[in-house]
Parts: sequence; structure tokens; C-alpha cells
Amino acid sequence: MNQLIIRVATVQDVAELQRIGRQTFAETFAASNSEQNMQNYLTEGFALDKLMVELQNPDSAFYFAELAGTVVGYLKVNTGPAQTEAQAAPALEIERIYVLRANQGQQVGQALYEQALTLAAQARAEYVWLGVWEENPRAIRFYQKNGFVEFGQHVFTVGDDAQTDILMKRPVPGARP
Repeated sequence: MNQLIIRVATVQDVAELQRIGRQTFAETFAASNSEQNMQNYLTEGFALDKLMVELQNPDSAFYFAELAGTVVGYLKVNTGPAQTEAQAAPALEIERIYVLRANQGQQVGQALYEQALTLAAQARAEYVWLGVWEENPRAIRFYQKNGFVEFGQHVFTVGDDAQTDILMKRPVPGARP
């Protein structure tokens, strides 16, 4: 099997980020959302100008997972004011871990998650947190397996559909509470 490479995504990768972002989001959620809501989200959420702003934010970072030179998944993390919810302690948010359907079950998501833990330790975060759609049991199980516990909820909007995300967190190994 080809070796998985995790690398930083830069502004030069914006078109590839748009492609992988749209494809993985559609593969994951299209069956559970209306076509119009999906199209609106894919157009607005992955607009090139929006992605450029996100890529240039010093409190956010994107990483690609590559197999044989092909991007098969990606990670987005946020710290400080870039987090989608204010946190009481130093924390790192995993905003996105997405893997192409064809590459799920190949430890790509786990490798991206481990990259996030490394980044959290480097940032001296006390915990890692995320929001996961309440109707995505596969992702919920993945995070529970990795030590995450529920601590709240927030709304995530796809088109005009307000959906509930479960907020989950876990301590960063070696962090002081």
C-alpha cells in the first residue's frame, strides 16, 4: 500500500481544497439534505474567496492527507479567536476531518486526527473539541473511540436547515488540567 503523507495546505492549494471539501461534504451529507440546501452550502461554504480567507487566518490551519500524490482527505483546525465557539481554557478545535468515501477504513481519518492531537500539544491546548452532526453515528463512534465525550450542542446550518451538532471534547495527552 502507498504511504500516507500528511502535509500543510497553503494558499497555492486553494483549488484542491475546494475540490476535496466539496466532494467529501457531498459524499457525507447529500443523502441527508435537500438538493437545494446542499448546493447552497457547497457554493457558499467552499467559495474560493472564503477558503482563501480561512487559509490566511493565522489561527487556522489545513492539512491534506495524500496517497500516491492524490489528496484523499483533509483536516482543518482552529485556535484562539478562529474557533467556532468561544472556549474557557486554551483549546484546539477540529473543525473538519473529511475523507473520500473510497478511502474510508484505511486509517486516513485516524492519521488526520493524530495530526490534530500533535498540533494541540504544540499549542499547549488543554483539550481538543469539535462539533459532530447528531445524525452522523459513524463519526460519533469514531470520536468516542478516540476518547471524546459530549459537553454540549450548537446549531450548524446547511442551506436553510438548522441542524444540531453534538459538541465533544477530550483532554490533550500530557496537558495540565
